Amino acid sequence: MSPLLEPKLPEQGLAGSYINGAWHWPASGQTLTIENPSRRSPICEVGRGGAAEIDLAVSAARAASTGWRAMAAAERGKLLAELGRRLEDNAEEVARVLAAESGNAIKTQSRGEAMGAAGVLKYYGGVAVEQKGETLPLGPGLLSYSTREPHGVVGSIIPWNSPLQLGAVKISMALATGNCLILKPAEDAPLAILKLAELAEGLFPPGVFNVVTGLGEEAGAALANHPGIDKVSFTGSSEVGKLIGRATADRIAKLTLELGGKSPTIVFPDAIADGRLESTAQQVVNAMRFARQGQSCTAGSRLFVHRSIWDQLMPKVTEKAAALKVGDALDPEVDMGAVINAERYSEIRSFIAEAEAQGAEFLTGATPADDPAGFTPQPTILSGLDNTWRIAREEVFGPVMVAIPFDSEAEVIAMANDTHYGLAAFLFTHDVSRITRMTRAIDAGWIQVNQGGGQIPGMSYGGTKQSGMGSEYSIEGALEAYTYRKCVTINIEPAA
Repeated sequence: MSPLLEPKLPEQGLAGSYINGAWHWPASGQTLTIENPSRRSPICEVGRGGAAEIDLAVSAARAASTGWRAMAAAERGKLLAELGRRLEDNAEEVARVLAAESGNAIKTQSRGEAMGAAGVLKYYGGVAVEQKGETLPLGPGLLSYSTREPHGVVGSIIPWNSPLQLGAVKISMALATGNCLILKPAEDAPLAILKLAELAEGLFPPGVFNVVTGLGEEAGAALANHPGIDKVSFTGSSEVGKLIGRATADRIAKLTLELGGKSPTIVFPDAIADGRLESTAQQVVNAMRFARQGQSCTAGSRLFVHRSIWDQLMPKVTEKAAALKVGDALDPEVDMGAVINAERYSEIRSFIAEAEAQGAEFLTGATPADDPAGFTPQPTILSGLDNTWRIAREEVFGPVMVAIPFDSEAEVIAMANDTHYGLAAFLFTHDVSRITRMTRAIDAGWIQVNQGGGQIPGMSYGGTKQSGMGSEYSIEGALEAYTYRKCVTINIEPAA
């Protein structure tokens, strides 16, 4: 085993709250213990902000709002791009912190996430100027035009599975469009965001970018319910998303939700023809997000394989999943790290144990140990079940894929859509007519064909059904979600 890499922790950022351009320890004096899930050991303590810190941050953001929205979009973009460059220059340092707190392997995940987050910031730095209005020809003497205006103050709440990337998206979309931001990172994994906030020191005007670390039921609830928050953007579970939806509905605040998924991966026979068996199998494994321990809302956790190629494809998929090296996320040779905490590990174990008791067959993996040294379940693929089983219907959020054969397009479309989720889907076929039919028929907001890749800045990304409201990642999504349209009509030739 290679020597383990060790993180350089935030310094002032351990206070937990970055408000009005300065670091604040919480008024309560309370702290959160951040743990390393690979080792089940504490990393550090950070300040546990709550309603008092949210109040301070909202006041600071509202005071900064007028000046920030008046700044030219190009100038706001330059500041975002500079933050992206600072993150890029410090990517290895931030990636090690991210691996330690999130359990996402430095080799396959955390380094890529740090560079990806820098890319998001630089992307929005470049496209910030593309906030264009429209004119309407109403006839002689009338000039009618529309502009895009920021909502004001945005409250964003992010999860622990991809905190740096999602944090960069929330920061970029809010600030590029002229809003001020209060960002609440997940209590299990706030350190990479606090490192990013340290990199942002002295860059934005005070009050424009604020961070408050705390528990969801304290800081998160205070943020979602605060009357000074004009818009909430939340990424996380469907259950919490519903709570936030109710909180914002009472004051008609704007809302974007990116919630859970139970995404189908569908493989037709021609996907493995002409020497494509190996590459298709690898992309199926990628789509499942095994290297992120399956902790992704887009994970292709329901694998539907045409019965005629089952005996060819499944051994290859199983072989590639089983070959992933599982271990400490800070080991540079490890492919797959740890799930975030004991609660998640126990829930994943429960799902697998229930399926095993019902008679599911393990193609690879096993029911995880009861009391492990680290929260590191093995990649697990189950067969011998159908689309009605709980493990095939509920979001496991772990490295667990169920594999189900199918015989026809109609059958697999029905199974793919038989869920209250509608976030992502992965389709493998080289028949253009079938691609057109299938992508039209599948209920999902984000579909990948012949690849298992992730989101790229510029893509429209969002779900349907109970997977969310609104789209993010693209400038079009930012304009729709983070601004409102203002229409102005001028009589330029008033009667004498």
